[in-house]
Amino acid sequence: MLGEFEYLLLSAAARLGHDAYGAAIRKAIENATGRRCSIGALYTTIDRLEKKGFIDTWMGEATAARGGRRKRLVRLTSSGRKEAAAFFDAVARVSEGVAWQTKPRRSRA
Repeated sequence: MLGEFEYLLLSAAARLGHDAYGAAIRKAIENATGRRCSIGALYTTIDRLEKKGFIDTWMGEATAARGGRRKRLVRLTSSGRKEAAAFFDAVARVSEGVAWQTKPRRSRA
């Protein structure tokens, strides 16, 4: 099963789509959680998720806007999508009926 931070990273990368790279993923996680995301934790988790086969990464082209540096781009694999969906479903099931549940869960057909 995924860890919380792994799930957040996969979700951020999925939402960002073609714009998923380290700094953008980090910003998305920080905006969603209101907590600081260290670069070290981010790239350690990216490496771990890639070894598990849940994401693919590659180096994009260097850009002048980044001072000639290249972006490490991230894309979810089908295994990563399945694992993230399973994690979300498990959290939703275990959260049913708890006081902090904000809205009823819709059934996935």
